[in-house]
Amino acid sequence: MLRAVFVTGRFGRAMRSFAVLFATFAFMLPSTGHGADGPPPLLAFSARIAGDDARTRLVISFDRKPDYSVHYVSNPVRVIVDLPETSFGLKPESLEPRGLFNEIRYGGMGAGASRLVLSARGPTEITHAEVMPDEDGKGFRLVLDAERIGGARFEKLLREQTWTGTVRATKADRPVAPAKTPGAFIIAVDPGHGGIDTGAIGTASKIEEKQVTLDFARVLVETLSREAGVEAFLTRERDEFLSLPQRVQIARQRNANLFISVHADTLKQKDIRGATVYTISDKASDHLAAELAARENLSDEIAGMPFESEPPEVADILIDLTRRETQAFSINLARSVVSSFEGQIQLINNPHRYAGFRVLQAPDVPSVLLELGFLSNTEDEKLLLDPEWRKKVSGLIASAVQRYRQAAVANGG
Repeated sequence: MLRAVFVTGRFGRAMRSFAVLFATFAFMLPSTGHGADGPPPLLAFSARIAGDDARTRLVISFDRKPDYSVHYVSNPVRVIVDLPETSFGLKPESLEPRGLFNEIRYGGMGAGASRLVLSARGPTEITHAEVMPDEDGKGFRLVLDAERIGGARFEKLLREQTWTGTVRATKADRPVAPAKTPGAFIIAVDPGHGGIDTGAIGTASKIEEKQVTLDFARVLVETLSREAGVEAFLTRERDEFLSLPQRVQIARQRNANLFISVHADTLKQKDIRGATVYTISDKASDHLAAELAARENLSDEIAGMPFESEPPEVADILIDLTRRETQAFSINLARSVVSSFEGQIQLINNPHRYAGFRVLQAPDVPSVLLELGFLSNTEDEKLLLDPEWRKKVSGLIASAVQRYRQAAVANGG
């Protein structure tokens, strides 16, 4: 299950006094994109929503005046509100979906930007949007009035908006770092989810998948980089949103020899536990793999991104031939990882599975998606939060990578 980022905070006068301290503290944290001399993030410290299936009003209070822009996305209908970088100090219940909206998410979109995504039950328009100063002069509130509209009107809104579906912070325009050692074996480690896309939520700890994956990926990168001739890097180094195509793009820009995407999902069947290694395929190996791929492929939709079709070159026959060879290498890597895990850590039944994961679609980079375990299972959840377990599993993956690499070299790969 994928949910929004929630940070509990106090309300009323006490919260407004706390807002200044919170914003100051946020400014002192390691940079998440704003410059060292730039302003701290906005603080959204309270919110409320009211309405019915015809009209709904949403009000969010900030410590400073927010700039904002409103956009629309279809299939499904979503209202997107883009904001500057914002720390959301909101109680979860303050923005529980109601009225026109059946799901509300908010969170970071990367350096300098945040986003509110309002999933609507049908065609919806923001008919009035206004930023107003609070009566006591200590903050500002953003007021959004939404109304149900007809399909033709909504299509007109989509046609007339100039928005392209992205924000400045989501562009993968980071500088490309060359390999430190000529001929190094480059591995891209991709912590799943991030920013507004929190991923799954732990059953007992309520920890978010995006944090679990980042914590593990950092250990994995350190472990891999200690191997002779190997250089590993993170696709994201902090809590930021990256679209699925961007993750692939970053790996290709760095000339990665391998791409490992790290996840820790949840299942309705809480007794299922253990690691799984996935590779890409047009046809899923089983129902569980198909469901997981469908959920993971929703990452961009959760962040309010319009669906991006495949780039034209993917359809090219030469790319298709490269993809087939890459898929074979991906399967070899998956088998090596499973072999390394056997007898050492818990594995799911049939631990090598496959489905149509969009994040594994690099035509020229062997790629696997590693499901470390399930946050819906209490035993898996404890292990996922255990630093010693992370070190052990990272070591096993490093051994698997070295065996894969040696076999590829021996076969002329």
